[in-house]
Amino acid sequence: MEVNRLKIKEEKFMNSDISNGLRSVIGETYESLKKYDDKTMSFNPAPGKWSVKEIIGHLIDSAANNHHRFIRARQEEIFVFPNYEQAFWVNAQHYNKSDWPFLLELWKNYNMHLATVIDTIPQDQQQTECRIGNYEPVTLEFLCEDYVDHIKHHLKQIYNILDKT
Repeated sequence: MEVNRLKIKEEKFMNSDISNGLRSVIGETYESLKKYDDKTMSFNPAPGKWSVKEIIGHLIDSAANNHHRFIRARQEEIFVFPNYEQAFWVNAQHYNKSDWPFLLELWKNYNMHLATVIDTIPQDQQQTECRIGNYEPVTLEFLCEDYVDHIKHHLKQIYNILDKT
């Protein structure tokens, strides 16, 4: 067991800018969103548009999919993973009927865990080729960076919805 600990300490890991950025955006957003009530977060801004609860639900689904990607890509030289149908996932899980504080806590905690996962990706695995669905191949490092950008994109949508309520 001691040998494994030594090996882990000697490895060089991914730059912490990505994980620290994730922790920061999650922490700030959590503090901002926890003051809202269930009714406000269930509001659908327009037909066919997601409520804040559904957007957070989508981000939980994204966390689950990316969790698999971040870990499984470390096992392969070339990682292949299917795309996921985000609208189906959101609809199937009825996020708008979920308890708001529970959803927000789940989203926060899952992402704090993913920040640690990102922190511990060895540098020699950052350039692993990843093929997601029919998209062009990208590196594992790109997937991690893009994951944080994806969250920020949806947070802008959330704040736009909240500005209208």
